[in-house]
Amino acid sequence: MTTFLGAIADDLTGATDLAGLLARSGIPVSLRMGVPEHPPAETAALEIIALKCRNAPVDEAVEDTLAALHWLRQAGAQRFFWKYCSTFDSTPRGNIGPVAEALMRALGTSQTIYCPAFPENGRAIFMGNLFVGEQPLSESSMKDHPLTPMRDSNLMRILRPQVTLAVGLANRLVVAEGPQALRKRLAQLHADGVSHVVIDAVANNDLHTIGLACHDMTLLTGGSAVAMPLPQIWLDQGLLSRDESRGRLRAEEGTAVVLSGSCSAMTTRQVSAYLESGQPGFRLDPLGLAQNGPNEALDWLSKQAPEAVPIVYATAAPGAVRAAQEILGVERASMLVEQALAACAVKARDLGARRYIVAGGETSGAVAQALGVTKLDIGMEIAPGVPWCFARTGGHDVAIALKSGNFGNETFFSHALEILGT
Repeated sequence: MTTFLGAIADDLTGATDLAGLLARSGIPVSLRMGVPEHPPAETAALEIIALKCRNAPVDEAVEDTLAALHWLRQAGAQRFFWKYCSTFDSTPRGNIGPVAEALMRALGTSQTIYCPAFPENGRAIFMGNLFVGEQPLSESSMKDHPLTPMRDSNLMRILRPQVTLAVGLANRLVVAEGPQALRKRLAQLHADGVSHVVIDAVANNDLHTIGLACHDMTLLTGGSAVAMPLPQIWLDQGLLSRDESRGRLRAEEGTAVVLSGSCSAMTTRQVSAYLESGQPGFRLDPLGLAQNGPNEALDWLSKQAPEAVPIVYATAAPGAVRAAQEILGVERASMLVEQALAACAVKARDLGARRYIVAGGETSGAVAQALGVTKLDIGMEIAPGVPWCFARTGGHDVAIALKSGNFGNETFFSHALEILGT
């Protein structure tokens, strides 16, 4: 099948988030971990490449995304999407803006949009300001994120230091007037030399309006939700057709395991709820890992009863995370946790696990790499933006759910297992 949409995500959970929403259309979605080594073959109509570049040096992030773009263009993609987190996670240098400008130059386009809104998960943009629930971004738990603390809620102020071209706004009043009004606003901004346009959205209807106004732009950027209406719009225009082939959507019988490296507020509640449900848990301590490695956790996993679904987690309160980072450094503390959880994933597979639930973007990338997963086929959604995915590792067909930290409700882990009948 010829690829129509080529998407690039800045981390793995963001990619699965996007994949789940696109898959609602019934059109096959394929997700690749990293840029494939070989030229495109047997591609889906909607192809996503998941990178690990959210917190990478700017030059490295740009290089990786341009390599992904090259592969997607070889696959035949005509439209492109740069996917980042719905909380606009970034630093004053990037990587959202620099990557977008690099893609614009490569594609020869002079304007793109930015819309990280995800109303189903409580992310809204109003007058250029991003809200998490009813809180401005800078007052939400993201203000204390260990890697990308977000201390400003205004997306234009966040974006301007990251780009060389002008930044503007299409506000909610324009969006409320409908697609034609939004198109007119974008044309006006383009005539004024504005290349980077933040667009307000507070409800799913706004996302549909944005899709109708922007579906023919070569490059769009945003959170996953703004891409959600696009497949149906393209279907209605005859640019896409449904195909019943959905790839590998099955897993072998076996046990399950939960692995959590996220320290988001929601994941903290999810871990607590899961432990309170009676399932066994093992908490990873970065300081302990620095001294002894992951062997204690691996031994603990091997002693769990076959009917149990254990959780290994590094989830902790912000104060505890900062204390470890002050001793070990931010990068080393994160690396130790990721390596330990990746080792636990491999150990669990060798013990018979065929279902994985993984919380946290960096953790998900480390686990997928350790398992040797290079391609995911997208199945049913567990929660908005979090699907069950199906892959092959170590000669086994497995199911794997890769969750961004703040997604899902408090009973997410248990609910995900129930969907698969575990």
